[in-house]
Amino acid sequence: MKLVCSQSDLNTNLSLVSRAVPSRPTHPVLGNVLLIADEDTQKVSLRGFDLSLGIQTSFPAEVSEGGIITLPAKTLGDIISKLPEGEITLAQAQETEEEGENTIITLTSTSGSYKLRSMDAEEFPDLPMVEEGESICLPAQALAEGLKSTIFAASTEETKQVLTGVHVTLGQDAIEFAATDGHRLAVVETPNEESTETVEAGDKLEVTIPARTLRELERILNSRNNSDSVVLQFDESQIVFELGNQRITSRKLEGAYPAYRQLIPQQFGNQINVNRRQFQSALERISVLADSKNNVVRCVIDNENQQLFLSVESQDLGSGRESMSAQITSSNPPEIAFNVKYLMDGLKALSSEEICIHLNAPTQPVIFTPLSGLKMTYLAMPVQLRE
Repeated sequence: MKLVCSQSDLNTNLSLVSRAVPSRPTHPVLGNVLLIADEDTQKVSLRGFDLSLGIQTSFPAEVSEGGIITLPAKTLGDIISKLPEGEITLAQAQETEEEGENTIITLTSTSGSYKLRSMDAEEFPDLPMVEEGESICLPAQALAEGLKSTIFAASTEETKQVLTGVHVTLGQDAIEFAATDGHRLAVVETPNEESTETVEAGDKLEVTIPARTLRELERILNSRNNSDSVVLQFDESQIVFELGNQRITSRKLEGAYPAYRQLIPQQFGNQINVNRRQFQSALERISVLADSKNNVVRCVIDNENQQLFLSVESQDLGSGRESMSAQITSSNPPEIAFNVKYLMDGLKALSSEEICIHLNAPTQPVIFTPLSGLKMTYLAMPVQLRE
């Protein structure tokens, strides 16, 4: 193998695939990245795979001799990231030692050269393929918006596997994203402007995708042109996203996703319209004093003066109080409390300047919705106040 590529191309693509390389691999070769140099296409492909999440990408290079090798991901990444910009040459040479034959790769840049030992590429597992299943073309911008507004609400508790993902419902005209950890719920609907023959009128396809996979997809989407399309393929066990020369593979999450629509109340006795940025800024200031043990912020709704009051108390640090104007429609507004982190996460995800808060009793779900823009529902369970 022999190739010449730019330091920036190699560094960018290596950083991407390394996110699928496990820090504690179950097999030594999984701590490596697979590098494929193709003389016909004049491209280099890189692959990382932890047997659950796989990322593959390719970029142009001057390939004079093709070949396949694996190199230690962390070591290679540390070297490449510190090399100066410019051309890098990767060349393969065989060295014979007492133990047998080892492949040595030489990296040469304008500043110096390095030698790395390669492991047998045949030991590196293939990425799963979806031979028979669904294949759908999705608009990248709608996908990016849906992920940004839901991933944060997915559970991090591995005991509830299905809740560690985002549930995606694909309809003919819209894509619905939903994520919940049992304490909060984010539901977003984005338009599906791509024409597809797979999703017929009245038909829906549903799949639950690990949040970790979708964070990597979101990272790629944010670095690309949002006018692009994304091809989603899935069968009973695997999911594949294809974005031009980049591919992400992942296992699906098994099990029935909760019937989250049933959790959203349909009628409310209280409504508050408030400026989202003002509300968010007040929470960011006051959260500094929130007790780390309970992280609770109290909300008092003053219907008469059209004011919303926020307060926190910490036995060790002190207390804080904020107020802001709001449009309140209420007959008997309750005093209510929230986990301040859940409240701040939801406000960051809501896209409009003005938001609407719907609530009933202090122990019932509270709904936050934007007054314009993306169609989103954020549900947060209040914290029960102790007198």
